[in-house]
Parts: sequence; structure tokens; C-alpha cells
Amino acid sequence: MRNRKTTSITLALLSLLISTALAFAGANRTQEKGAVQPVTSGQSVKTIGIVTKREADSFVMKEQSGVYRSVALSSSTSVKTHRKGAFRGGKSYGVSYILRGLRLEVSGRGNEQGQIVADSIKFDEDDLRTAQALEARVDPVEELAKENRERVAAQEEEARRLQREIAENAAATAEARKKAEDAMKSAEMANNRINGLDEFDPIKTITVLFATGSSVLGPKGKATIDQAAAWVKPQNTKGWVVAVVGFADTTGKTAANRALSEKRANAVIGYLVTKHNLPLQRLVQPFGYGDLNPVAENKTAEGRAKNRRVEIRLMANKGIANTTS
Repeated sequence: MRNRKTTSITLALLSLLISTALAFAGANRTQEKGAVQPVTSGQSVKTIGIVTKREADSFVMKEQSGVYRSVALSSSTSVKTHRKGAFRGGKSYGVSYILRGLRLEVSGRGNEQGQIVADSIKFDEDDLRTAQALEARVDPVEELAKENRERVAAQEEEARRLQREIAENAAATAEARKKAEDAMKSAEMANNRINGLDEFDPIKTITVLFATGSSVLGPKGKATIDQAAAWVKPQNTKGWVVAVVGFADTTGKTAANRALSEKRANAVIGYLVTKHNLPLQRLVQPFGYGDLNPVAENKTAEGRAKNRRVEIRLMANKGIANTTS
């Protein structure tokens, strides 16, 4: 009796896995087929929705009605939080803080391409923190969209195989349940990558090192960035975005390392913007990983020095960067 009950629970988990994976794949295919609805050129628009996809100079949002809209960003787009009372205005943010999963309000007008050209974007700070937490789980250069779809298909097949095993051998239910949970996590990660920067190919990664406990960009770090900027100038930068990610070694507490790594990322962004005039709309939301994802052992001084770093990841939209301007 107990084995039958365990088998039923496991079958239910596997069924949920299959339906979730199919829903992920279906949602992605729907958006790829052009589900984004255009707005009339010159039409004044004010709408609320959730960002489902972030691109270099625009993003796609899903309105409360379920309709998808494309929103274009410009250097004059105002990005702020909602007012907090009669005497407190909203806090200003850069367009780089517009992340997938962020609930926001957009005001603007339609252009000839059917996009909403955003004049004003507002959101709550709580929603921003939620979106940042989601973004932290997405590695923007780990997988291409095709590889992610293949992974989802593989998880579906794995789930079906496990169902057959459970029907043939009730004694394997405990192990099958663990595999089902692992498969669910993999499907969720694949969906995150599909809706994130799946259309961008990694081109080059520049590593900038920092001193212990410091977020000050030193002469060597600036020279590294200057050399990278000189390399970029002759390249075709159409459709490019830049992701700036900070890291720390294991010296100190985890929370302090997280804050320090984010300060390091912001220091690099500040230099890129002020010295090399990098447009803010080309920046993917900066993030500090703290002492996670080390590139070397933290047991030695040499290893810790390599982990006190900021990675500048240059990525290009594979559908745009290869076309001529």
C-alpha cells in the first residue's frame, strides 16, 4: 500500500514536469512567431506590464491583458520609481535597471515600427529587487537558444522514460522522484535563458583585477579597459551589449563581499561611461556575485588575487551584428 502511494505521488510529479516543460517551450515559440502587437504611429500609450525579454535598445513586455508590446529606449527615457508620498519624488535609475521579470508602467508614443517609444518608465523598488534576484540566476552567455530548446526536449523525454521505469519497477520510486526534481530545475533554468539574452553571442571577455577590500579602479585596471576599448573601435558594434559582473575572494563575510563586488562593477561602468562614452542603453544590468563563481582557489594569495575581479562581457545580437550598418 505504501509503495502504491509513493508511486502515485511520483507519477504526479513527473506529469507536472512534462506539462511545465511543454508550457515553457510553447510560450517561447509563441513569442518567436511574432505575438508582439504593434501600436499606431503617434498614438499616446500608457500601460502596465511585466518585462519578458530584454534587448540592447528595447524590451518586450506582457500587458495585464496578456498582449505583448515592444518598447524602444532612448537616451531621453526617464526611469524612476513611483512617488513615496506627497513630498517625496521617485528615485532615478538608468535604463540598465530594466530587467526581465520587472513589473513596470510605461508612458510614450507609437513609432513607425509599431513600438512604444518610452518617455517615462516607473516601477516599485520591491519589484526591482525581485527582478534582480531572478536575473542573478541567469548566466547570459552560458547557452544559446537552440541548445536550450534541445535541453527542454531532452528533459521531456527523460520524464517519459522515468514514467515507464516507475510502472515497471515500484522499488525505484525514490530515485525517480529525485530525478524529476532535478529535471524540473533544469527546465526552469532553460526557460530563464530562453527569455533572457538568448539571442546574443559572447564575443570577448575582459577581466579587470582589484586590490583586497577595494572597489577603486587602479591604473592597471584602467589600462586594461583602455586596451579593450581600442580593440572595440574598429569592430562592427551594431547590436552589441555589455554585461559588467563583479566578483570577490572569500576574505570577509558573504554579504560584505556581495556589496563589494557590486561596487567594483559600478566602478568599471563609471569609467566606461565617462572615459569611453559607452551609452547606458548598451549596458545589461550590473550584478555582483560576491565570492561565488571563483576562477581560482581561494586558499592562496595568487588565487584570491585572480578572484578579485570584474568581467566585462561583450556580446552581440547574432541577427543584427553580422549585418552592415
